Amino acid sequence: MSHNKQVFSYKRDIEIKYETDILVVGGGPAGISAALAAARHGVSVRLIESHSALGGMGTAGMVPVFMTFSDGVNFLADGIGREILEALQDAGGSYPPDGMGIKAEVLKRVYDELLVFAGVDFTFHTQLVDVVMENGHVSKGVCAGKNGLFAIKAKVFIDGTGDGILAVMAGAPYEKGDEDGNMMPGTLCSLWAGIDWKKVRESGFGTGNSKIEEAFKDGVFTLEDRHLPGMWQVGETVGGGNIGHTFDMDGSDEVSLTEAYIWGRKSIPEYEKYYKDYLKGFENMELVATGSLMGVRETRRIIGDYILNIDDFKNLSVFVDEIGRYSYPVDIHIAKPDKESYEKFREEFTTLRLKKGESYGIPYRILTPKGVKNLLVSGRCVSTDRSMQASIRVMPGCYITGQAAGMAAALCVKGNTDTRGISIPQLQTQLKAMGAFLPNFHE
Repeated sequence: MSHNKQVFSYKRDIEIKYETDILVVGGGPAGISAALAAARHGVSVRLIESHSALGGMGTAGMVPVFMTFSDGVNFLADGIGREILEALQDAGGSYPPDGMGIKAEVLKRVYDELLVFAGVDFTFHTQLVDVVMENGHVSKGVCAGKNGLFAIKAKVFIDGTGDGILAVMAGAPYEKGDEDGNMMPGTLCSLWAGIDWKKVRESGFGTGNSKIEEAFKDGVFTLEDRHLPGMWQVGETVGGGNIGHTFDMDGSDEVSLTEAYIWGRKSIPEYEKYYKDYLKGFENMELVATGSLMGVRETRRIIGDYILNIDDFKNLSVFVDEIGRYSYPVDIHIAKPDKESYEKFREEFTTLRLKKGESYGIPYRILTPKGVKNLLVSGRCVSTDRSMQASIRVMPGCYITGQAAGMAAALCVKGNTDTRGISIPQLQTQLKAMGAFLPNFHE
């Protein structure tokens, strides 16, 4: 049975509360690096974040570890990515002290301090609810804050939402999930205390699914989810859990997300029993918290002037408009909680990976959405096919595309041009001066 949707129209006057050169929507790793790159280039930048902290997945989402910054030879997420990692390490926020395990509360402070010092204006609890378009340009972002609706006027806009929210509001085309629209499951990450990490290492079982089949036979789990990314050490007795999946989730739909949060919290006791009863070193573990933000791996991919694709990964592609290079494997999490899906994941994850010292190029054109003149996308929603999104989506990849979007936006403002009017060699020169890894660009 179909139901007719009820619609209504209303009109009201909204205050233009702020004017800025660049508006960054979303304060995750991509938005943060974009804001820093732009502000340091001498333009005014405002960032809005709907949550209560900067950092997205690495803070509110409690993802316990950065994925690879390097190809084993070269530091690929160089520039702002290296700066953030070293700032976290210097602040005692990584584990081990020179490692990539994340202490989320420290990372929150590091991000706050970096943006404040760079002169970026930012507010939390600020949600983009609409945009105003004029002749193919975004002219204003309509926002909802604690005191109601207001607008922000900017010259250039950067989408750092991960879900492409701003770009979709501006009319940019997009794709979502596989050919049937199915997306990777999410994970509600968690924080645990009371872990004997010495015992864990000595057991030889690691932190993964070594005893999972036994637990299935014993009826510990509701779902036969063999894909267990695991538990990372983030303190002397503390572990960050990237454990469990929320299947059939659409991270761009609030109803689906609500169901996923409920299941994620409901399934945590099953994993607690598994770790305590089947793996050594976890016998006395205690749940401290679950993420206040769902770990979303995949939603929209905005279609830009170029779609980075799996052949570019395999061929180690080089681009004239290259703004960085990256190398993380194709990491598409299992579609369903069954053995067939897990085996497919294992085959892909072990074969679709690059060798030491290898990387693929990232062209500027994946940051420029079709049909919009003053908008750049960064982070998880850049223009790729599904396989490439599964590689570039992780935090170091977001730092790379974010800093390029921020620098490009600053050049747009200073040159009084749109996103396709800037000089690509000038962009590359500025990125290289920041430390970006651009071995194929020579001034």
